[in-house]
Amino acid sequence: MDEGGTVGRLRGAGATASADGREGARVERAAAAAVALPEAAGELGRAARHGRAARHGRGSLGPVALVVAGGLSVQFGAAVAVLLMPHAGALGVVTLRLVLAAVVLLLVCRPRLRGHSRTDWGTVVVFGAAMVGMNMLFYQAADRIPLGAAVTLEVLGPLALSVVVSRRLINLLWAGLALGGVVLLGGGFGRLDPAGAAFALGAGAMWAAYIVFSARTGRRFPQADGLALAMAVGAVLSLPFGVAEAGGKLLGPSTIGLGLLVALMSSVLPYTLELLALRRLPAPTFAVLMSLEPAIAATAGFLVLHQVLSAADALAIALVVAASMGAVRTQVGAGARKA
Repeated sequence: MDEGGTVGRLRGAGATASADGREGARVERAAAAAVALPEAAGELGRAARHGRAARHGRGSLGPVALVVAGGLSVQFGAAVAVLLMPHAGALGVVTLRLVLAAVVLLLVCRPRLRGHSRTDWGTVVVFGAAMVGMNMLFYQAADRIPLGAAVTLEVLGPLALSVVVSRRLINLLWAGLALGGVVLLGGGFGRLDPAGAAFALGAGAMWAAYIVFSARTGRRFPQADGLALAMAVGAVLSLPFGVAEAGGKLLGPSTIGLGLLVALMSSVLPYTLELLALRRLPAPTFAVLMSLEPAIAATAGFLVLHQVLSAADALAIALVVAASMGAVRTQVGAGARKA
């Protein structure tokens, strides 16, 4: 979630590992820090290592406000995408978002195309494919179930990755807490559309893959070049699906306008705000704040789409948010002890 003049500061999560143990530790920290923001995983690790944020007014509300604004932008952008779906379809919306976001990123980053190995390009292609899968599955879910429920189920992917790579017993508690929230959210899965829930869980799995390949891409490409190229790959991969579903509707002025709004709200603006926040905010605090995404999504769904939550739904989302925060804090604490 970030671009503009700051987009060039995005980095991969650490230098190339020389041993499997160090690589596992890096993925663990990236997964924990990115429970709600895989794109910023590299910058989170970098900010944590350098301690840059700790030197700049921890008590200031400015960085916190930037993170919250970024989260609001992402989830309200998703709500706008849901409004656009009757006109362009879920796959058409994905295509519009990726194509327009890719154009912005390529113009801003101007990535170098030469001098990269086959492995570099292979990593970017897989990264872009994970991006496409994550977005397609998520928008299919949001077209069928409430936005808050979709994001809550989706966030289980990064949470599961965090638990798996950590191998710590305490994370079984967070996994159990999240599972309880999911069961409560679905009321035994009887109240949610089964296809919508399945799409959201699939999006979560792709999100976990996104985290891993985001970190690998960041190590192989300077600044945000890898992200820009992966976004372009994603745009190309999504284009046939969007055209098949929406056809000429994608070229309508109002559709393009709303699609650009979604791209700006869901990609460009939040990325910029969050990187600005990372200059002054400790990375662990940032990660915990990003764990609030399901709650923000539920709020956006209520205000924009008039999706009312029951008391059980609200409790379910709170349980998943608590599990995400707990996993982040556990991983960050372990990372600090290792350092």
